[in-house]
Formats: sequence, C-alpha cells, structure tokens
Amino acid sequence: MPKEVEIKFRVKDLRALSHRLQASGFRLITRRTHEINTLYDLPGEVLRKGNQLLRIRKYGSEWTLTYKRGTVRGRHSSRLELETKVTDGRRLDTILRALGYSPSFRYEKFRAEWADEKGHIVVDETPIGNFCEIEGPPRWIDATAKKLEVKREDYITKNYATLFSDWKRETKSQAEEMTFHAIGKLKERLSS
Repeated sequence: MPKEVEIKFRVKDLRALSHRLQASGFRLITRRTHEINTLYDLPGEVLRKGNQLLRIRKYGSEWTLTYKRGTVRGRHSSRLELETKVTDGRRLDTILRALGYSPSFRYEKFRAEWADEKGHIVVDETPIGNFCEIEGPPRWIDATAKKLEVKREDYITKNYATLFSDWKRETKSQAEEMTFHAIGKLKERLSS
C-alpha cells in the first residue's frame, strides 16, 4: 500500500525559499495554484475517531479523491494514502452525501509544487501562514531539509486540520474553516 512520508515547516520568506529550492536542484512542476479541500465524515466523526480521512481536493481545475489512514508520528509523519483523479468533484460530493457523509472541514491554500528525482516539495500559502512540505524517503527528507536550512526542531508532523485547531486556540479565533474568506471576514469584523 502506498505510504505518505513527510514533514512540514513554517516559511517566513517565500522568495528566499524559492531561491534555495532552485539552488538545491529542484525544478518547479506547478506554479502557484489555488487549492480547496473538503474533508468528509460520517455522523459521530467515525472517520476522524478511527484516524482516517476522506477528502475531495480541487487543485486548479483538477479534482482528486483521497483516503488516508493511520498516522505514525516520529521525526516524520507517515500514513497510508490512496488517491485517484475524478472528473467531477461536485458530482462526487453529491454521491458522498447520498451515502451519509457530510463535509466536516474545509481548508484552502495556494500551492506550488517542486521536485527532484527522489522526492516532492510543496510550498503552501494558507490563511494561517506559509508552510512547506517535504515528501519522500526519510533520509532524503532529512538531507533536503538540511539543504534548505531547516532544523529538525522545526519539523512539523501535524496535518492542516490540527494546525488550524492549534491556530484557533492560540488566536482565540471563531473561524469554522481554514479559508481566506472565513478568516478574512472574521478579521474585518474584529477590526471594525
């Protein structure tokens, strides 16, 4: 079964990171592209409680259905990941709802994808800050992080739902989803 092995880290300077990626031999695969993700669950949060995730992602004009299960957190995050492209995400949403699933969390970002011959890096601009994910074999992740001047104590192994929950707790935000609109609207209300 395919496994996703990755780490995230916070990015303070997107331009400096792009320069470091180029200098380290990475090539840009996908320019900054809008992405919206919707997680689904059954009543009683059956999937979440079982450490599972079901997601529809729209990346640019492409739709993907993803299932993830289990998480092993050590220095890296590792879990089973199955994905397939779909032609109509809205129709798939209707099917999932008919089967008893409902949206449980939405999050969005602007993502750029980079790669070399061994692994994959994504740079995410989210409503709660900028992050980079390094995904690939564990040794390669550590070697790449070192090239990018990322220390092991800066590794993040949490998913975006958990990072959003942490952010809400720290900021005392009332936002229900990690979207630019929801967080922007809340900031507008608080500043007026």
